[in-house]
Amino acid sequence: MTPHELVAVLEKHERWLKNRQGGARANLTMANLEGANLSGVNLTSGKLSGANLSHCDLSNGNLTQADLFAAHLTKADLSGCNLTRADLRGARMRGAKLKRAILKEADLRGGALLYGGGGSGGKGLDFVRSDLTGSDFDDASMTDANLSGADLTDVSMNGADCEGALLTGATLIRSAMKNCNLTRADMRGCNLSGVNLSGAVLRDANLTGAMLAGANLRNADLQGAKLEGVDLAGADTTGANLARSAENFSIQIQEALHNHYTWINTNGSMGTRADLTGADLSHIDLHGVNLSGATLRRAILSHAKMRDSLLIMCDMSDADLREADFTGAILDGANMRGANLTGARMDGAGIGWVDIKGPDGRPTGRLWAANLTNCRLIGASLVRTNLRGANLAECDFTSADLTGAVLTDANVRDASFTGANLTGASLPVLHDPDD
Repeated sequence: MTPHELVAVLEKHERWLKNRQGGARANLTMANLEGANLSGVNLTSGKLSGANLSHCDLSNGNLTQADLFAAHLTKADLSGCNLTRADLRGARMRGAKLKRAILKEADLRGGALLYGGGGSGGKGLDFVRSDLTGSDFDDASMTDANLSGADLTDVSMNGADCEGALLTGATLIRSAMKNCNLTRADMRGCNLSGVNLSGAVLRDANLTGAMLAGANLRNADLQGAKLEGVDLAGADTTGANLARSAENFSIQIQEALHNHYTWINTNGSMGTRADLTGADLSHIDLHGVNLSGATLRRAILSHAKMRDSLLIMCDMSDADLREADFTGAILDGANMRGANLTGARMDGAGIGWVDIKGPDGRPTGRLWAANLTNCRLIGASLVRTNLRGANLAECDFTSADLTGAVLTDANVRDASFTGANLTGASLPVLHDPDD
Protein backbone atom coordinates (compact mmCIF):
# COMPACT_ATOMS: atom_id res chain seq x y z
CA MET A 1 0.00 0.00 0.00
CA THR A 2 1.39 3.37 -1.02
CA PRO A 3 1.45 6.33 1.39
CA HIS A 4 -1.19 8.09 -0.74
CA GLU A 5 -3.50 5.08 -0.56
CA LEU A 6 -3.03 4.88 3.22
CA VAL A 7 -3.80 8.57 3.69
CA ALA A 8 -6.98 8.15 1.63
CA VAL A 9 -8.08 5.20 3.78
CA LEU A 10 -7.45 7.17 6.98
CA GLU A 11 -9.35 10.23 5.70
CA LYS A 12 -12.38 8.15 4.75
CA HIS A 13 -12.24 6.40 8.12
CA GLU A 14 -12.24 9.77 9.88
CA ARG A 15 -15.38 10.73 7.92
CA TRP A 16 -16.95 7.37 8.78
CA LEU A 17 -16.33 7.93 12.48
CA LYS A 18 -18.04 11.33 12.24
CA ASN A 19 -20.91 9.96 10.11
CA ARG A 20 -20.02 12.28 7.24
CA GLN A 21 -20.75 11.69 3.58
CA GLY A 22 -18.09 9.75 1.70
CA GLY A 23 -16.83 8.02 4.80
CA ALA A 24 -15.82 4.35 4.90
CA ARG A 25 -14.57 2.15 7.68
CA ALA A 26 -10.84 1.52 7.35
CA ASN A 27 -10.13 -1.97 6.01
CA LEU A 28 -6.42 -2.69 6.27
CA THR A 29 -6.78 -6.43 6.59
CA MET A 30 -3.50 -8.17 5.66
CA ALA A 31 -2.01 -4.82 4.59
CA ASN A 32 1.76 -4.40 4.74
CA LEU A 33 2.42 -1.23 6.72
CA GLU A 34 5.75 -2.22 8.21
CA GLY A 35 7.65 0.76 9.62
CA ALA A 36 4.88 3.28 8.89
CA ASN A 37 4.59 6.39 11.06
CA LEU A 38 1.03 6.31 12.38
CA SER A 39 1.65 8.28 15.55
CA GLY A 40 -1.60 9.68 16.93
CA VAL A 41 -3.70 7.91 14.28
CA ASN A 42 -7.40 7.35 14.94
CA LEU A 43 -8.32 3.86 13.82
CA THR A 44 -11.16 3.27 16.24
CA SER A 45 -13.02 0.11 15.16
CA GLY A 46 -10.68 -0.24 12.19
CA LYS A 47 -10.08 -3.60 10.49
CA LEU A 48 -6.42 -4.57 10.74
CA SER A 49 -6.55 -8.33 11.12
CA GLY A 50 -3.37 -9.97 9.87
CA ALA A 51 -1.84 -6.59 9.03
CA ASN A 52 1.92 -6.20 9.16
CA LEU A 53 2.49 -3.35 11.60
CA SER A 54 5.98 -4.40 12.64
CA HIS A 55 8.22 -1.47 13.68
CA CYS A 56 5.29 0.94 13.19
CA ASP A 57 4.99 4.06 15.31
CA LEU A 58 1.46 3.93 16.71
CA SER A 59 2.25 5.93 19.83
CA ASN A 60 -0.67 7.85 21.33
CA GLY A 61 -2.95 6.43 18.66
CA ASN A 62 -6.58 5.45 19.16
CA LEU A 63 -7.25 1.80 18.34
CA THR A 64 -10.29 1.38 20.55
CA GLN A 65 -12.24 -1.74 19.53
CA ALA A 66 -9.95 -2.21 16.54
CA ASP A 67 -9.71 -5.64 14.91
CA LEU A 68 -6.04 -6.57 15.26
CA PHE A 69 -6.60 -10.31 15.13
CA ALA A 70 -3.27 -12.05 14.33
CA ALA A 71 -1.69 -8.71 13.48
CA HIS A 72 2.10 -8.41 13.35
CA LEU A 73 3.17 -5.79 15.88
CA THR A 74 6.72 -6.94 16.49
CA LYS A 75 8.74 -4.07 17.99
CA ALA A 76 5.94 -1.63 17.23
CA ASP A 77 5.72 1.52 19.38
CA LEU A 78 2.29 1.54 21.02
CA SER A 79 3.26 3.82 23.90
CA GLY A 80 0.22 5.66 25.21
CA CYS A 81 -1.98 3.98 22.62
CA ASN A 82 -5.65 3.41 23.45
CA LEU A 83 -6.42 -0.26 22.80
CA THR A 84 -9.57 -0.48 24.89
CA ARG A 85 -11.55 -3.61 23.94
CA ALA A 86 -9.26 -4.20 20.95
CA ASP A 87 -9.17 -7.71 19.46
CA LEU A 88 -5.52 -8.74 19.72
CA ARG A 89 -6.04 -12.49 19.67
CA GLY A 90 -3.06 -14.27 18.21
CA ALA A 91 -1.20 -11.00 17.75
CA ARG A 92 2.58 -11.05 17.53
CA MET A 93 3.85 -8.30 19.79
CA ARG A 94 7.34 -9.50 20.58
CA GLY A 95 9.42 -6.57 21.83
CA ALA A 96 6.60 -4.05 21.38
CA LYS A 97 6.51 -0.87 23.48
CA LEU A 98 3.23 -0.39 25.35
CA LYS A 99 4.24 2.00 28.12
CA ARG A 100 1.19 3.77 29.55
CA ALA A 101 -0.98 2.10 26.90
CA ILE A 102 -4.64 1.50 27.67
CA LEU A 103 -5.67 -2.13 27.20
CA LYS A 104 -8.87 -2.23 29.26
CA GLU A 105 -10.92 -5.30 28.34
CA ALA A 106 -8.57 -5.98 25.41
CA ASP A 107 -8.50 -9.58 24.16
CA LEU A 108 -4.95 -10.93 23.92
CA ARG A 109 -5.72 -14.64 23.90
CA GLY A 110 -4.48 -17.03 21.27
CA GLY A 111 -6.55 -17.23 18.10
CA ALA A 112 -7.49 -19.75 15.43
CA LEU A 113 -6.56 -18.95 11.85
CA LEU A 114 -8.23 -20.50 8.81
CA TYR A 115 -5.81 -21.86 6.28
CA GLY A 116 -6.11 -23.67 2.99
CA GLY A 117 -4.62 -27.13 2.81
CA GLY A 118 -4.89 -30.52 1.20
CA GLY A 119 -4.87 -31.43 -2.48
CA SER A 120 -8.64 -31.18 -2.75
CA GLY A 121 -8.71 -27.59 -1.60
CA GLY A 122 -9.68 -28.47 1.95
CA LYS A 123 -9.35 -25.96 4.75
CA GLY A 124 -8.22 -26.26 8.35
CA LEU A 125 -7.47 -24.25 11.47
CA ASP A 126 -4.19 -23.19 13.02
CA PHE A 127 -4.20 -22.06 16.66
CA VAL A 128 -1.82 -19.15 17.07
CA ARG A 129 -0.65 -18.20 20.56
CA SER A 130 -0.36 -14.49 21.31
CA ASP A 131 3.36 -13.71 21.46
CA LEU A 132 4.12 -10.78 23.75
CA THR A 133 7.65 -11.88 24.61
CA GLY A 134 9.89 -9.05 25.79
CA SER A 135 7.19 -6.38 25.42
CA ASP A 136 7.12 -3.28 27.60
CA PHE A 137 3.83 -2.79 29.45
CA ASP A 138 5.18 -0.49 32.18
CA ASP A 139 2.40 1.63 33.72
CA ALA A 140 -0.10 0.27 31.18
CA SER A 141 -3.80 0.12 32.04
CA MET A 142 -4.93 -3.48 31.52
CA THR A 143 -7.97 -3.82 33.75
CA ASP A 144 -10.15 -6.80 32.79
CA ALA A 145 -7.89 -7.58 29.81
CA ASN A 146 -7.89 -11.19 28.59
CA LEU A 147 -4.36 -12.59 28.32
CA SER A 148 -5.26 -16.24 28.83
CA GLY A 149 -2.54 -18.52 27.50
CA ALA A 150 -0.43 -15.62 26.21
CA ASP A 151 3.36 -15.82 26.10
CA LEU A 152 4.56 -12.97 28.31
CA THR A 153 8.09 -14.26 28.86
CA ASP A 154 10.54 -11.50 29.86
CA VAL A 155 7.89 -8.76 29.61
CA SER A 156 8.07 -5.61 31.72
CA MET A 157 4.81 -4.76 33.48
CA ASN A 158 6.13 -2.62 36.33
CA GLY A 159 3.37 -0.48 37.76
CA ALA A 160 0.79 -1.83 35.32
CA ASP A 161 -2.87 -1.93 36.38
CA CYS A 162 -4.09 -5.47 35.68
CA GLU A 163 -7.02 -5.56 38.09
CA GLY A 164 -9.46 -8.31 37.13
CA ALA A 165 -7.29 -9.43 34.20
CA LEU A 166 -7.54 -13.00 32.87
CA LEU A 167 -4.11 -14.60 32.81
CA THR A 168 -5.03 -18.27 33.09
CA GLY A 169 -2.30 -20.48 31.69
CA ALA A 170 -0.16 -17.51 30.68
CA THR A 171 3.63 -17.77 30.65
CA LEU A 172 5.28 -14.96 32.62
CA ILE A 173 8.74 -16.45 33.10
CA ARG A 174 11.30 -13.86 34.31
CA SER A 175 8.83 -11.02 33.84
CA ALA A 176 9.27 -7.75 35.75
CA MET A 177 6.00 -6.93 37.53
CA LYS A 178 7.11 -4.71 40.40
CA ASN A 179 4.23 -2.82 42.03
CA CYS A 180 1.82 -4.31 39.48
CA ASN A 181 -1.86 -4.27 40.47
CA LEU A 182 -3.23 -7.79 40.02
CA THR A 183 -6.20 -7.48 42.35
CA ARG A 184 -8.81 -10.17 41.53
CA ALA A 185 -6.72 -11.33 38.57
CA ASP A 186 -7.31 -14.91 37.41
CA MET A 187 -3.83 -16.44 37.26
CA ARG A 188 -4.68 -20.13 37.50
CA GLY A 189 -1.95 -22.34 36.12
CA CYS A 190 0.33 -19.37 35.32
CA ASN A 191 4.04 -19.98 35.00
CA LEU A 192 5.54 -17.27 37.20
CA SER A 193 9.00 -18.82 37.54
CA GLY A 194 11.60 -16.16 38.28
CA VAL A 195 9.06 -13.33 38.03
CA ASN A 196 9.65 -10.15 40.04
CA LEU A 197 6.41 -9.32 41.88
CA SER A 198 7.99 -7.26 44.64
CA GLY A 199 5.46 -4.79 46.02
CA ALA A 200 2.73 -6.15 43.74
CA VAL A 201 -0.90 -6.23 44.87
CA LEU A 202 -2.48 -9.65 44.40
CA ARG A 203 -5.45 -9.27 46.74
CA ASP A 204 -8.11 -11.92 46.06
CA ALA A 205 -6.16 -13.09 42.99
CA ASN A 206 -6.61 -16.72 41.97
CA LEU A 207 -3.18 -18.36 41.80
CA THR A 208 -4.40 -21.94 42.01
CA GLY A 209 -1.80 -24.26 40.51
CA ALA A 210 0.55 -21.43 39.57
CA MET A 211 4.32 -22.04 39.42
CA LEU A 212 6.32 -19.60 41.55
CA ALA A 213 9.79 -21.19 41.61
CA GLY A 214 12.35 -18.46 42.18
CA ALA A 215 9.70 -15.73 42.20
CA ASN A 216 10.28 -12.49 44.12
CA LEU A 217 7.25 -11.69 46.28
CA ARG A 218 8.97 -9.33 48.68
CA ASN A 219 6.44 -6.98 50.31
CA ALA A 220 3.71 -8.20 47.96
CA ASP A 221 0.11 -8.09 49.15
CA LEU A 222 -1.56 -11.49 48.74
CA GLN A 223 -4.36 -10.93 51.24
CA GLY A 224 -7.18 -13.30 50.31
CA ALA A 225 -5.31 -14.79 47.34
CA LYS A 226 -6.13 -18.40 46.40
CA LEU A 227 -2.92 -20.40 46.62
CA GLU A 228 -4.18 -23.97 46.47
CA GLY A 229 -1.53 -26.25 44.99
CA VAL A 230 1.07 -23.46 44.97
CA ASP A 231 4.55 -24.24 46.27
CA LEU A 232 5.91 -21.10 47.93
CA ALA A 233 9.02 -22.84 49.26
CA GLY A 234 11.14 -21.59 46.36
CA ALA A 235 9.77 -18.04 46.39
CA ASP A 236 11.05 -15.06 48.36
CA THR A 237 8.11 -13.94 50.52
CA THR A 238 10.03 -11.60 52.83
CA GLY A 239 7.63 -8.95 54.12
CA ALA A 240 4.75 -10.29 52.02
CA ASN A 241 1.18 -10.21 53.32
CA LEU A 242 0.07 -13.80 52.80
CA ALA A 243 -2.81 -14.11 55.22
CA ARG A 244 -5.36 -16.52 53.74
CA SER A 245 -8.88 -16.95 55.04
CA ALA A 246 -10.33 -20.47 55.26
CA GLU A 247 -12.48 -19.69 52.20
CA ASN A 248 -9.34 -19.69 50.07
CA PHE A 249 -8.59 -23.34 50.82
CA SER A 250 -9.98 -26.54 49.34
CA ILE A 251 -13.59 -27.59 49.96
CA GLN A 252 -12.32 -30.51 52.05
CA ILE A 253 -10.42 -28.20 54.41
CA GLN A 254 -13.33 -25.76 54.63
CA GLU A 255 -15.73 -28.58 55.48
CA ALA A 256 -13.37 -30.02 58.09
CA LEU A 257 -13.11 -26.63 59.81
CA HIS A 258 -16.86 -26.00 59.59
CA ASN A 259 -17.70 -29.42 61.05
CA HIS A 260 -15.20 -28.86 63.85
CA TYR A 261 -16.76 -25.53 64.80
CA THR A 262 -20.13 -27.30 64.98
CA TRP A 263 -18.58 -30.06 67.09
CA ILE A 264 -17.15 -27.46 69.49
CA ASN A 265 -20.33 -25.39 69.73
CA THR A 266 -22.57 -28.41 70.38
CA ASN A 267 -20.21 -30.07 72.85
CA GLY A 268 -19.70 -32.94 70.43
CA SER A 269 -23.37 -33.78 69.84
CA MET A 270 -23.14 -32.59 66.23
CA GLY A 271 -20.36 -32.14 63.69
CA THR A 272 -17.04 -33.97 63.80
CA ARG A 273 -13.61 -33.35 65.24
CA ALA A 274 -11.29 -31.96 62.54
CA ASP A 275 -8.59 -34.31 61.26
CA LEU A 276 -6.25 -32.27 59.07
CA THR A 277 -3.26 -34.58 59.26
CA GLY A 278 -0.63 -33.46 56.76
CA ALA A 279 -2.82 -30.66 55.35
CA ASP A 280 -1.17 -27.60 53.80
CA LEU A 281 -2.51 -24.67 55.80
CA SER A 282 0.44 -22.37 55.28
CA HIS A 283 -0.34 -18.67 55.78
CA ILE A 284 -3.90 -19.45 56.93
CA ASP A 285 -5.58 -16.82 59.08
CA LEU A 286 -7.32 -18.52 62.04
CA HIS A 287 -7.11 -15.58 64.40
CA GLY A 288 -9.26 -16.25 67.48
CA VAL A 289 -10.59 -19.58 66.15
CA ASN A 290 -11.34 -22.50 68.49
CA LEU A 291 -9.59 -25.61 67.18
CA SER A 292 -9.33 -27.35 70.54
CA GLY A 293 -9.06 -31.11 70.20
CA ALA A 294 -8.29 -30.97 66.46
CA THR A 295 -5.74 -33.27 64.84
CA LEU A 296 -3.07 -31.36 62.94
CA ARG A 297 -0.29 -33.95 62.91
CA ARG A 298 2.38 -33.16 60.31
CA ALA A 299 0.25 -30.25 59.06
CA ILE A 300 1.96 -27.32 57.36
CA LEU A 301 1.09 -24.18 59.27
CA SER A 302 4.14 -22.10 58.44
CA HIS A 303 3.43 -18.34 58.70
CA ALA A 304 -0.10 -19.14 59.96
CA LYS A 305 -1.96 -16.39 61.83
CA MET A 306 -3.15 -18.07 65.06
CA ARG A 307 -3.27 -15.10 67.43
CA ASP A 308 -5.62 -15.56 70.41
CA SER A 309 -6.77 -18.95 69.07
CA LEU A 310 -7.85 -21.84 71.31
CA LEU A 311 -5.85 -25.01 70.66
CA ILE A 312 -6.39 -26.87 73.93
CA MET A 313 -5.49 -30.57 73.69
CA CYS A 314 -4.76 -30.09 70.00
CA ASP A 315 -2.40 -32.58 68.33
CA MET A 316 0.25 -30.72 66.32
CA SER A 317 3.02 -33.29 66.60
CA ASP A 318 5.68 -33.05 63.87
CA ALA A 319 3.84 -30.05 62.36
CA ASP A 320 5.61 -27.32 60.39
CA LEU A 321 4.94 -24.19 62.45
CA ARG A 322 7.82 -22.02 61.27
CA GLU A 323 7.21 -18.28 61.61
CA ALA A 324 3.64 -18.96 62.80
CA ASP A 325 2.04 -16.36 65.08
CA PHE A 326 0.57 -17.88 68.28
CA THR A 327 0.56 -14.63 70.25
CA GLY A 328 -1.96 -14.90 73.10
CA ALA A 329 -3.08 -18.38 72.01
CA ILE A 330 -4.07 -21.05 74.53
CA LEU A 331 -2.34 -24.37 73.88
CA ASP A 332 -2.76 -26.01 77.27
CA GLY A 333 -2.34 -29.77 77.07
CA ALA A 334 -1.44 -29.60 73.38
CA ASN A 335 0.81 -32.25 71.81
CA MET A 336 3.53 -30.45 69.83
CA ARG A 337 6.14 -33.19 70.02
CA GLY A 338 8.78 -32.79 67.30
CA ALA A 339 7.14 -29.67 65.82
CA ASN A 340 9.26 -27.07 64.04
CA LEU A 341 8.58 -23.69 65.66
CA THR A 342 11.65 -21.91 64.32
CA GLY A 343 11.02 -18.17 64.34
CA ALA A 344 7.48 -18.57 65.71
CA ARG A 345 5.85 -15.89 67.87
CA MET A 346 4.29 -17.23 71.06
CA ASP A 347 4.32 -14.10 73.20
CA GLY A 348 1.82 -14.30 76.07
CA ALA A 349 0.63 -17.75 74.98
CA GLY A 350 -0.47 -20.37 77.47
CA ILE A 351 1.22 -23.75 76.89
CA GLY A 352 0.82 -25.41 80.24
CA TRP A 353 -1.34 -28.14 81.67
CA VAL A 354 -5.07 -28.66 81.54
CA ASP A 355 -7.41 -30.28 84.07
CA ILE A 356 -8.91 -33.44 82.55
CA LYS A 357 -12.69 -33.63 82.88
CA GLY A 358 -14.75 -36.76 83.31
CA PRO A 359 -17.82 -37.89 81.32
CA ASP A 360 -19.98 -35.75 83.59
CA GLY A 361 -17.97 -32.66 82.64
CA ARG A 362 -16.49 -32.26 86.10
CA PRO A 363 -12.73 -31.90 86.73
CA THR A 364 -11.06 -35.17 87.68
CA GLY A 365 -8.11 -33.50 89.37
CA ARG A 366 -5.76 -35.09 86.82
CA LEU A 367 -3.53 -32.64 85.00
CA TRP A 368 -2.48 -33.13 81.39
CA ALA A 369 0.70 -31.24 80.50
CA ALA A 370 1.56 -29.76 77.13
CA ASN A 371 4.10 -31.90 75.30
CA LEU A 372 6.85 -30.04 73.41
CA THR A 373 9.41 -32.83 73.50
CA ASN A 374 12.16 -32.35 70.91
CA CYS A 375 10.59 -29.15 69.50
CA ARG A 376 12.71 -26.70 67.51
CA LEU A 377 12.16 -23.20 68.88
CA ILE A 378 15.27 -21.62 67.36
CA GLY A 379 14.91 -17.84 67.33
CA ALA A 380 11.32 -18.09 68.56
CA SER A 381 9.75 -15.29 70.61
CA LEU A 382 8.27 -16.55 73.90
CA VAL A 383 8.02 -13.29 75.83
CA ARG A 384 5.89 -13.86 78.96
CA THR A 385 4.79 -17.25 77.63
CA ASN A 386 3.34 -19.58 80.26
CA LEU A 387 5.06 -22.97 79.96
CA ARG A 388 4.36 -24.09 83.51
CA GLY A 389 4.46 -27.86 83.85
CA ALA A 390 5.12 -28.39 80.12
CA ASN A 391 7.36 -31.19 78.92
CA LEU A 392 10.26 -29.36 77.23
CA ALA A 393 12.70 -32.27 77.17
CA GLU A 394 15.28 -31.97 74.38
CA CYS A 395 13.76 -28.70 73.13
CA ASP A 396 16.07 -26.40 71.18
CA PHE A 397 15.65 -22.82 72.42
CA THR A 398 18.80 -21.54 70.69
CA SER A 399 18.66 -17.70 70.41
CA ALA A 400 15.01 -17.73 71.55
CA ASP A 401 13.59 -14.80 73.54
CA LEU A 402 12.17 -16.12 76.82
CA THR A 403 11.97 -12.75 78.57
CA GLY A 404 9.56 -13.06 81.52
CA ALA A 405 8.53 -16.59 80.49
CA VAL A 406 7.19 -18.97 83.13
CA LEU A 407 8.86 -22.41 83.09
CA THR A 408 8.04 -23.38 86.67
CA ASP A 409 7.64 -27.17 87.10
CA ALA A 410 8.52 -27.69 83.43
CA ASN A 411 10.68 -30.62 82.35
CA VAL A 412 13.75 -29.11 80.65
CA ARG A 413 15.96 -32.18 80.69
CA ASP A 414 18.51 -32.01 77.82
CA ALA A 415 16.91 -28.80 76.52
CA SER A 416 19.28 -26.29 74.86
CA PHE A 417 19.17 -22.61 75.82
CA THR A 418 22.30 -21.53 73.94
CA GLY A 419 22.14 -17.79 73.31
CA ALA A 420 18.57 -17.57 74.64
CA ASN A 421 17.35 -14.45 76.45
CA LEU A 422 16.18 -15.63 79.89
CA THR A 423 15.84 -12.18 81.46
CA GLY A 424 13.13 -12.31 84.16
CA ALA A 425 12.18 -15.89 83.29
CA SER A 426 10.92 -18.19 86.05
CA LEU A 427 13.00 -21.34 85.63
CA PRO A 428 12.35 -24.79 87.13
CA VAL A 429 14.54 -26.15 89.89
CA LEU A 430 17.21 -28.20 88.17
CA HIS A 431 17.80 -31.55 89.86
CA ASP A 432 21.15 -33.29 90.01
CA PRO A 433 21.17 -35.91 87.20
CA ASP A 434 22.57 -38.40 89.67
CA ASP A 435 19.56 -38.05 91.97
